[in-house]
Amino acid sequence: MRRLAVALVHYPILARDGSTVTTAITNLDIHDIARTCHTYGVERYSLVHPVAAQRELAARVVEHWTTGSGARRIPDRRPAMERVQIEEDLEAARIAWDPAAELWVTSAQPMVDCVEHTEARALLKDEGVPALLVLGTGWGLSPQVTEKAAMRLAPIRSPRSDGYNHLSVRAAAAILLDRLLGAA
Repeated sequence: MRRLAVALVHYPILARDGSTVTTAITNLDIHDIARTCHTYGVERYSLVHPVAAQRELAARVVEHWTTGSGARRIPDRRPAMERVQIEEDLEAARIAWDPAAELWVTSAQPMVDCVEHTEARALLKDEGVPALLVLGTGWGLSPQVTEKAAMRLAPIRSPRSDGYNHLSVRAAAAILLDRLLGAA
């Protein structure tokens, strides 16, 4: 089975108008995605942010739950939060985890040459190069990230007749990890 890690990217991210922006780290994204990663056995969860003050904020949150009062008060949160690593950029996150890892990206919008979740799940079951599943914030990953990917996963499709499809990244991470690694 391939090894899998997750990276949540905050730059380069698309804004509603299509421009490239930096988004803020949110406390909920740190906690919820870390717990989902731990539940599904993902090796590492990287928060990627170029701004030092945002990385420091994330480090304080992680420290609170791994060695601070949160770890003593709610010890079952600690193992999930110990998977969290904080990096300045996506390449640093990939190298820190496994320099050989392929980037697998996803988006709420269709991309060229998308692979369905069932096919990606089958690929993860085979031996192969580790995969770093890259999730975006804001309105999605910039093309400068998606164009470098070894694999582009199909979007999570809404069953709505009007096509509404705007999940939080926390919800999308949980759905994707269940489709890729959950019990069949």
